[in-house]
Parts: sequence; structure tokens; C-alpha cells
Amino acid sequence: MLLLRSSTVLLCGVVLIQLFAAQIDAQRSTSRWQTLSGEAPRVIARGGFSGLFPDSSLAAYLFANSTSVAGAVLWCDVQLTKDGVGICFPELNLANASDIQNVYPNSQKSYPVNGVSTEGVFTIDFSLKDLNNVSLTQGIYSRSNKFDQNSYSISTVQNVSTQLKPKGFWLNVQHDAFYTQQNLNMTSILLTVSKTVIINFISSPEVNFFTKISGRFGRNGTTFVFQFLRKEDFEPTINQTYGSILSNLTFVKTFASGILVPKSYIFPLDDKQYLLPHTSLVQDAHKAGLEVYVSGFANDVDIAYDYSFDPVSEYLSFVNNGNFSVDGFLSDFPITASASIDCFSHIGRNATKHVHFLVISKNGASGDYPGCTNLAYEKAIKDGADVIDCSVQMSSDGIPFCSSSINLMNSTTVIRSPFGNRSSVVPEISPGSGIYTFSLKWAEIQSLTPAISKPYTTLLRNPNEINSGKLMSLSELLNLAKNSTSLSGVLISVENAVYLREKQGLDVVKAVLDTLTETSFNNATSTTKVMIQSTNSSVLVDFKKQSQYETVYKIEEIVSDIRDSAIEDIKKFADAVVIEKYSVFPLNDGFLTGQTKVVERLQKYQLPVYVELFRNEFVSQAFDYFSDATVEINTFISGAGINGTITEFPFTAARYKRNRCLGWKETPKYMAPVTPGVLLTAVNPLYMPPTEAPSMVFTDDDVTEPPLPPVIEKTPTSTPVTPSPNAPSGKTRLTLSFLLFFFCLSSTYVM
Repeated sequence: MLLLRSSTVLLCGVVLIQLFAAQIDAQRSTSRWQTLSGEAPRVIARGGFSGLFPDSSLAAYLFANSTSVAGAVLWCDVQLTKDGVGICFPELNLANASDIQNVYPNSQKSYPVNGVSTEGVFTIDFSLKDLNNVSLTQGIYSRSNKFDQNSYSISTVQNVSTQLKPKGFWLNVQHDAFYTQQNLNMTSILLTVSKTVIINFISSPEVNFFTKISGRFGRNGTTFVFQFLRKEDFEPTINQTYGSILSNLTFVKTFASGILVPKSYIFPLDDKQYLLPHTSLVQDAHKAGLEVYVSGFANDVDIAYDYSFDPVSEYLSFVNNGNFSVDGFLSDFPITASASIDCFSHIGRNATKHVHFLVISKNGASGDYPGCTNLAYEKAIKDGADVIDCSVQMSSDGIPFCSSSINLMNSTTVIRSPFGNRSSVVPEISPGSGIYTFSLKWAEIQSLTPAISKPYTTLLRNPNEINSGKLMSLSELLNLAKNSTSLSGVLISVENAVYLREKQGLDVVKAVLDTLTETSFNNATSTTKVMIQSTNSSVLVDFKKQSQYETVYKIEEIVSDIRDSAIEDIKKFADAVVIEKYSVFPLNDGFLTGQTKVVERLQKYQLPVYVELFRNEFVSQAFDYFSDATVEINTFISGAGINGTITEFPFTAARYKRNRCLGWKETPKYMAPVTPGVLLTAVNPLYMPPTEAPSMVFTDDDVTEPPLPPVIEKTPTSTPVTPSPNAPSGKTRLTLSFLLFFFCLSSTYVM
């Protein structure tokens, strides 16, 4: 038996104790389930928490145990060494998830596997002793390798059981026929293991394997589960396709009590990655007396566009659809499966809210539809946003409207329109050329086709709606908000006011105030709150002089601290503050490094703090959040105590408010906010990122700006004029491009 190495004990202890100290296992949900047993679905951790740590490492198993529901099942893919020892390793080929080729550089061979000649480094060529110096590594190369070379050794089946003492233990035998050909007896080895280890589940994709073990594990209460592979694949021992076996579930029931199927068996996808209607498989299997377990759940892979990159939504579709519930999930990220089942299942949109904060949209539900369109705003309202926003831009004829960018090339297909020749260079706004809103009349802008944003080149957003919807004027947005019974407010963002006054003769402040008056938002009887946001203090000062609307100051720089004098200046013109995520939890090379006191300091002065930008795509999140947007939101709300989220996916944040687990007396461990900086301590020192210079400290000098200049009427001209490169009076801001940062980060996730 391999011993757990001291470095692994220390490493796992640091992570687990600090991250989940004082947390207890919570009582499972008692909601009615449509599983075969009527009990809640099981969470099965594939190779432990293999979405983060190397598959089948004791660190992965420990972390799965410590972040999952009570009774979570640990999954072990059983492989055999040449001396007949069962080990936990994800596949036959040791090369893909270990450093064996560094230890034994000339060990590659070829063997027939299910009739196909296969090259690799095979377990059957090594004794257990040979593998003592081999370390486990991350076998899915799109995931971080920062935890490799941490002396995570290969473990025997007995070692995993005795070290972890899991509430449930699942052994998967993928290649019994192969081992039989090599004169190794998997059945005999499992029977020997079962004398000292409680085996709750045994699965295999081979029918004849179950014939061998039939009746030999019954007294131990072991459940047999037949694993289906792709429908077109041939089962190697009876030479039938898995698709044909699926049509005869009564046959499967003769040797198994359950089936394990890929997600697509239940929710197939069309060729565009959208869901098709669910099949009747779960109902059919339950009628045949078979439990249904589902494989393929991982937070960091593409999922159906219908789920808006939200893994919780995917889990819930399998258990919370009103027609059936699967009996368990095989997941690389068991924390998400646990929270989905216990915290978010069987809660309606009108369920009790256990936490209160503002869900503020970013250009509407711009993760699902082109930003600032009627469809994006309507979905944001439907999804539960408290506040919808409008980034106000000005047309050449002075109409204020909503657009995510003053450069129409960033939010529409203007370059392919009849106005594609109206590009100009405006250095005060951007060093490159653009087709700006003030170069077109509102009627011309209305004719443009909007385009959905694409912040990450490897992940498309809702391709079926890539150009859907129409841009809305500020007046139209305000009327939409006024007619909503669920919204509490609107947030109007005003930027580039100095340039528009001095160079385009457009007064965006007056235009916004006039529109608010025209739509009756200056009426004291209006129940919808108006919030005016800007990165420029001069703009907010101007609004304060002319109105009673709430003002919100946005600090767009990443800051590590903020001076009291700066906060005192902000208090003079602002009622709330918006800051970036990394001004709360600094980030280095994808890992959180700690927590600043910026939120605490602002709230001490009675300034609510709203944070942006929240997205569902896993590449937008630090590794600490386990590729789960809900874990990230939970950490900012329960951990940092912010007052609101600004998000492109309002549904995810709004659903979090109804999180059942937040209403329990004790917070379960799978809903504990992560402790920033702890995961970084588990990184192999060889892979530690270099220490970054601290972000800027925000001072009163960063706040103070001269008053807005007067409007200078624009001289009529028939030809485009390139504006002067001289910057307008007022503060010049330097913004770190986090889109560029995450483009680089996303490239490490190419699947």
C-alpha cells in the first residue's frame, strides 16, 4: 500500500483547513424528488475534485470530500499493475496524467485495446513498486498545471478507501477484457479488495464483466451499474452497439441495477450546440427498475448555449424539470453538483430571498443577446434584475440612446452598412479608427444591426441571436422600466461628456435630464429609482446641481486601497461607488492573492459598493472559483459583503438570492465563500507566478476634476474632420485592459 506523502498531507491540510474551517455538513434537501428511490440525486466525484487537482490524487479526493454534500461518492477508475494490484488512475495510458515518461523515458508500447492497436505507457508493464516515484499530473491540458509535480503519488484502491473513508466508493472497470487478455483477473482482485474495502458501486461498459461478478458481491450491498459509451460504439464482449443495447433495458436489468449514460442520451444537442427536447430514457429506465446516472459534467467545457455558460442551470435541467430526475451526477466539480442539488433545486422565481443586494445589468442581459437591445433588456427584467442600465451615447442630431460603446464598430455591424465609410480617428477616445455615434443621425443608427459581444475568442455567445434585437433610445428604455413591476431602478451611465461638449456641440447631461423629465422620471410619485453613473466627478457634480437623482461614481482603475481624503471628496457628489472585481480580490496569474480593504473603507463612509464585471464564462473567473459563476458571486456577497453585482448574466445573480442554503442555521461547506490566497498556497513552488507590483492607491488627486466646459457649437462641415489630438481639459484616465488579460487566459483553456 502506498503511503500518503507528508508533503501531500501538509498541502491538503493547508487548503482544506483554511478554506472550510468551522463548516459542517448540512442536512440534505427534503424536497420531493423524481428519482427511482425518491431520495436526492447522488454526487459522484470523478477522480475526486479532478477539475482542479490531478485526477485520482489524494488531494483531489480530499478536496472532493471537503466541498461536497454528505454522502458524496468518490469515483475510482481501476487499473491493474503487472503484479496484480488495483490502482486508481483515469485511463490505461499512464502518459496522459502522470510524469511517468520523465521517470521511465523509453517505456512506450503498443497493445490491442478492444481490437484497436493503441500506443501508450501501460500500467501492466509496471509493478506497484515501479510506480512509487511516479507523480500524478493534470491530464486535461486545458486545465491549470500549477498543481503538478506536488508529489501526488498513484494510490491503490485500498489506500484511497482507508485514507479517505468515503461515505460512498465507486469503482469503475473500463477494460476488464483487456486485462483478461493480459492474464490479469480483475474479478479476483476486486473480490480481494472487497474483504477490506466497502465498495458501494461497480460500473463497467462490458456486459461479460457483470456475468463474471454476478452473485459474488450481493452480500456486500454493492450496486452494479452498466456504463453506456457513445451510441455508435460497439460493446467489446457481445459485439452490439450501445445504441442497440439501450433499446433493451430489460436485458440490462438482468445484470445491473443502474445505468450510467452520457448527458446527450437524455438531452441531445443539435449541430449548433442547442438543446433538443429531452428523451424518455430516464422514465423508461425507472419503469424498468434501473437507476440513471449521468456522466460528462464539468464546469470548464462548452455546454449547451441554452444554459448561458452556467453549470448550475445545466445540473438543474436534469433534476428540476418537472418530468423526471436522474439519480446521480458524475462530475469533475462536485462542489457545483452539491450546491445545485441542495441549494437551488425546487425553488421558484418567487421563492424567499435569503440575501439582499442589487442585481444590476450590464447593457441588459448582454451575455444572451446583443447589448443594449430591447431583447437584452427584456430578458434582464425577466431574469430578475433589480436595475437595468443604459450606457448613454449621443447621435449627431442630439438623441440620447443606449449602446455599450461610443464606437459603433464595437456593438453593431456598421462596418458592413452604407455608413461604413464614416470612420474617423478620435484620439481623445481611442487611438484607432472608429465609426462613432456622433457621426450618424438617430434614424441612421436605428437602421443598424446590433452584434452580440464576444469577450473570449474561444467561446461564442448564443449564436442563434448574434444579431437579434434593436437598439433603444433612452426614452424607450425609461418607458420600458416604468412599465415593469419588478424593477427597482435604472442606472444611466454618462461618459465622454467633455469631448462631446467641446468637439461635437452635444450636451449629454442636458439630454439625459430632459429625457428623464419627458418620461416623468422627475416626478416625486415615480417608484423607479434613477441612478446616474460616471467615471468623471465633474459629470456627477453637474447632475447634482441640477437634479435629485442618485449618483454613482465609478473607479475604473484597479486599486489596492483608497485614502480617507478621497472617500470624503467622493461623498460630496456621489451616493454609491462602483469598483472592479480585482479591487476587491487581487489576481495574479489566475489565482486570488488576498483581499483589499476597499469595500470596507467605502462602506464605513456609508457608500454602497457595486462591483463589476460578472460573467458566466469560466475563463472570466479565477481558479479559486472552480469555474462556477455562483461560487464567485457567493464569495463577493457572503465573503466581501458588497452591495450589488453588475453582470451580463442577471439570471445567475438573481437566482443566488433565492439560495436555500443561505437560510440554514449553518452554512454548508459547499456554499462557504472561498478564502482568497489559500489556493495559491497549494501551487507547486516551481510554478508560482512572480510577485506583481501592488495596484495604485486611490487618492483625492484622482477624484478632483475641473468643472465641465461649456458647450461649443460645432461648425457645420460636409467632410469628416479628424479631431485634434490635444486632450480635453479634465482628468485623463489610464485603464488596464482586462479583456486582453482574459484573452490570454482563455487561450490556456482551448479544449
